[in-house]
Amino acid sequence: MARFLIVDAHSIIFAWPELRALHQRRMALAREALVQALTHYQDFSGVRVVAVFDGQGQRAADAGEPGGVQVIYSGQGETADDVIERLVARYGQEHEITVATRDRLEAQTASTFGATCISPDFLWGMLGEARAGFERDLKRHQRQ
Repeated sequence: MARFLIVDAHSIIFAWPELRALHQRRMALAREALVQALTHYQDFSGVRVVAVFDGQGQRAADAGEPGGVQVIYSGQGETADDVIERLVARYGQEHEITVATRDRLEAQTASTFGATCISPDFLWGMLGEARAGFERDLKRHQRQ
């Protein structure tokens, strides 16, 4: 069973002060910083990461890179929440899915489809733990 982390990207950006400050300067900076942090987590943990952004009326797009974090923008007439709910409803029984969001209604809906839901603070801790574990492994490997 594959493990996935689906991130309600704008929810996380507005929950983390550093990303919120970047967003106020330029939205693209906050998006890039979040995707970079999630890419490191995916590399360190082996968990596949999907970041879902509100597309602001754009056509639905999948901007992921092979081997990288999958980035999805919601399409016209839908929200990131709609995309997340659809993904969890479709794949929740086949895979272990965790959804990171600060939206309680979104978390409740994702939970009904079988996902585990975590807060932005918990996600921050997960990313930090994965990075610390990677750094420990790297130091251990360098000593050998």
